Amino acid sequence: MDLLTVENLEVVYNDVVLVLKGLSLSAAEGRITALLGANGAGKSTTLKAVSGLLAGEDGEVTAGQVLLAGEPVQRLTPEKIVRKGVFQVMEGRRVFEDMTVEENLRAGGHTRPSSEIRPGMERVYGYFPRLAERRHQLAGYMSGGEQQMLAIGRALMARPKLLLLDEPSLGLAPLLVEEIFEIIRRVNAEEGVTVLLVEQNARAALSLAEYGFIMENGRVVLDGPSRDLMNNPDVQEFYLGLSHGGEKKTYRDVKHYRRRKRWLG
Repeated sequence: MDLLTVENLEVVYNDVVLVLKGLSLSAAEGRITALLGANGAGKSTTLKAVSGLLAGEDGEVTAGQVLLAGEPVQRLTPEKIVRKGVFQVMEGRRVFEDMTVEENLRAGGHTRPSSEIRPGMERVYGYFPRLAERRHQLAGYMSGGEQQMLAIGRALMARPKLLLLDEPSLGLAPLLVEEIFEIIRRVNAEEGVTVLLVEQNARAALSLAEYGFIMENGRVVLDGPSRDLMNNPDVQEFYLGLSHGGEKKTYRDVKHYRRRKRWLG
């Protein structure tokens, strides 16, 4: 069963710029789904359409719908969407820098009963022991990896049904990426949280997710089980850095029309 369904979504910025062009995708309940694509493909816009954050950037859903457990949510305010169990971790580790770790976590739990705050914090500290060690430290003085942990921990305080993660690996060392992705896996397995993961690190994302969608220019051009995508020669060449001969190849080496011709031809 799909917890999230996006149907033929169109999003326009500033009344003129069409960013999503009939986008359709889904996220199965209790599973991790990856959304991949190059810069400018529309991945972050997709997450903002789901979480209701488009209006703050002069964006608007002009066609299609976003369904959460079968219920349309694309016209709801961000606060109402959060209360329905959707929480987005924004790209760039948007923590409250002048607040302590503990204060950040309390802010994340503002929609929950006060009786859940302390148990929620202990649950987060169980996933991120480093945050427990720094609970009284100002978030702005933490490393990038610790801030990413805090951003995810703050989201978990809201007890989300659907967790939207926007580029959690951005700017982090490989070992930290591995650690954070393992925690995302644990959260999904132990709490049944549905995860929609936006990533440019295709290899890490497909290793974590069960199903993946690949976007280009505001549309999904390819989707399937992660194992199938990992074994797909075009995905290997354009996103995993391997050509058919096995030598390394960068995404930029391949002209856009070739990808469109192969995938849509």
